Amino acid sequence: MNTHTSLTEAACRVLDAPAPQDKVQLTYDFARSWRAGEITDIGDARPPNRPARPQKPELLAPGAMPKRSAGGGKRRINLIHAIAHIELNAIDLAWDAVARFAPLNTQGVLPKAFFDDWVHVADDEARHFELLEKRLHELGSAYGDLPAHDGLWEAAENTADDILARMALAPMLLEARGLDTTPGTVEKLRANNDHTTADIMDIIAREEIDHVAAGVRWFEYVCAKRSLEPVSTFKDFVASRFKGRIKGPFNTAARGRAGMRPDYYEAYSEAATKG
Repeated sequence: MNTHTSLTEAACRVLDAPAPQDKVQLTYDFARSWRAGEITDIGDARPPNRPARPQKPELLAPGAMPKRSAGGGKRRINLIHAIAHIELNAIDLAWDAVARFAPLNTQGVLPKAFFDDWVHVADDEARHFELLEKRLHELGSAYGDLPAHDGLWEAAENTADDILARMALAPMLLEARGLDTTPGTVEKLRANNDHTTADIMDIIAREEIDHVAAGVRWFEYVCAKRSLEPVSTFKDFVASRFKGRIKGPFNTAARGRAGMRPDYYEAYSEAATKG
């Protein structure tokens, strides 16, 4: 590993790698180098507007996606493939946050701890993708065999101009939704005797709490820097930039461990209905 590489250069190398296996390995390598102090400079390399992607999977509108469930057969493979695609996007989202918001470090807004958090998130997401890809192979499939949707990266593009928008829509809204839905998926997988996939989903569910917590932590940190009230600011971003509708039930225990008070998600549940 080149110790003269800056962290933002490392982020851009991951973002520019089209092959999922390269994204994963580069993430492991750069995260290890950052933790070991071999990479020390954050740098100023600018990220691409979109990360490089393999030719497959084909990207469809969310409503055109094949049905998925924790039951048996093809629908279970559809489920695993869809989550693997989310995790691959999440690798890029974490590195994009590192590079895109690096100027806030030189401006004295963001400390090194912000970058520690998102490098850690990228490392987790790479491992999640690898676990799910391995499971697909065990079930006779592979990542790219099925279509996927581009909703997560559309949210990234819609929040590229403001770190508060990114933290609000990516970890605090979309990733937090996974805290609500994953326990039910795990329960159904175990009911269908797929304990291997259920164990993977359990790992993801536990570790995503830390990812949502990072979003809450840096959202509130930047709100304090800008003298903004967090909950009303969050509600404003959801109302103006999220056009879907998020409904309960909410996993209040997991959200609480991530530092999300109920007024956050009650607020966005109301705000999202206006979009």
